[in-house]
Amino acid sequence: SKGLGFAMAREFLTSGHRVVICGRDTETLARAEAALGRDGEVYATRCDVSNVADVQGLVQFARRKLGRVDVFINNAGRASATRKPLWELDPEDVAETCQVNTMGSLLCSQAAIRLFMEQLEAEPRPVQPRYHIFNFGFSVFGAQLSSSTVPHKSTKRGVAEMTQFLAAELKKNRLDHAIGVHECSPGLVLTDLLLKPDTPVALRRFFNTIAEEPDVVARFVVPRMLNMREANSEVRYLQFLDAFVRVVGGVPAILWGGRYFDKDGNRVGDGEFNEAGVRKLY
Repeated sequence: SKGLGFAMAREFLTSGHRVVICGRDTETLARAEAALGRDGEVYATRCDVSNVADVQGLVQFARRKLGRVDVFINNAGRASATRKPLWELDPEDVAETCQVNTMGSLLCSQAAIRLFMEQLEAEPRPVQPRYHIFNFGFSVFGAQLSSSTVPHKSTKRGVAEMTQFLAAELKKNRLDHAIGVHECSPGLVLTDLLLKPDTPVALRRFFNTIAEEPDVVARFVVPRMLNMREANSEVRYLQFLDAFVRVVGGVPAILWGGRYFDKDGNRVGDGEFNEAGVRKLY
């Protein structure tokens, strides 16, 4: 209902596809649905992806509204409100991050595969994967580059590993001809997960080099999702070499400010931003 998920939903809609979105905050969800409704056919439902009943309800809702689901995106994520070390974080905060990022991806992947298997029963055997799951995790490089907390980095790295294990399981059970599962690594995206009110000025200036707005990343990843024909693949916005070149070439922006943040760490550019520097969507 916000951030990269919102941007991807808009990209799917403008490409002519119907979309179901979910989120935990009903007010935010309603505003997102209204904003996206101007671009196409979108349906919204409340869902806590770490809750079994909610995930089952989400799948039933999507099946009822869309008739058939072709792409399932596990983009829900949570990071701690501060960048404190693990021993200074509230245990409840750690638990919630693990529940949303790890349990949420597992439950949603399970529910999506069950849904896809039901749909396959009424269809001819496909010659290549027809249905796809995209799990948003961290590559090794992405995890090392991230300035987020240990619970966030470790769970998102775990999602990437889980995706590979799941792909192997699908292949072992001869389902990889019909269902694909893929890791998606969007890089550093200027959302509430990346930017906090206490984000250091030096780090904000660094974001000038390799961070991107959600709509930029969405325009890259969504077409690749729509054109996916493989059983197990990776969709990565930024490769290591590309990031290296950007950082080397972006030294002036790191020192004196650039396209997103000035030398004092203040947000620059068109539009409205919240106190952390995240662009307001609606």
